[in-house]
Amino acid sequence: MIQRIQSIYLLAAGLVIAALFVFPLIHGVYVNGAPQTIMVTGVYQDVNGQSTHTQVFLPLIIGTAFAALLPISVIFFYKERRKQINLCYGLMVVIIGYSYWVSQVVKNAIAGAYLSMSNYGIGIILLSLSLLLIVMAQKAIQKDEKLVKSADRLR
Repeated sequence: MIQRIQSIYLLAAGLVIAALFVFPLIHGVYVNGAPQTIMVTGVYQDVNGQSTHTQVFLPLIIGTAFAALLPISVIFFYKERRKQINLCYGLMVVIIGYSYWVSQVVKNAIAGAYLSMSNYGIGIILLSLSLLLIVMAQKAIQKDEKLVKSADRLR
């Protein structure tokens, strides 16, 4: 059962969350007259044409790594589909809570600066995409569970 489609969805969800380390959440926003880029690793400010790491978000780095590993760990419960379904529900709650945490960190980092649509980076979309992938995995696990129950009834 480890090669099923829900494993692909869960692996993709973990990789999408891990991609937050690469893609910015907010970029090109001017705070105190200097353009800044905000990623889960911290705030990067353009100083003399070079990007300088000015603030580190260590708790957010640890939380992102943890959130990226959770969907991958759920794959290994493939023999216990009911548990896997419940873990997917838990993952959804964790991702929603993590998204709120990220939004609060970004809000505090920009300190009331004006954001336009062009300032949002790919990282903002990635959390929603990971949530969608987890929902799709949960639906596929439920479909497998239904198939196994119907096969048991036929025996």
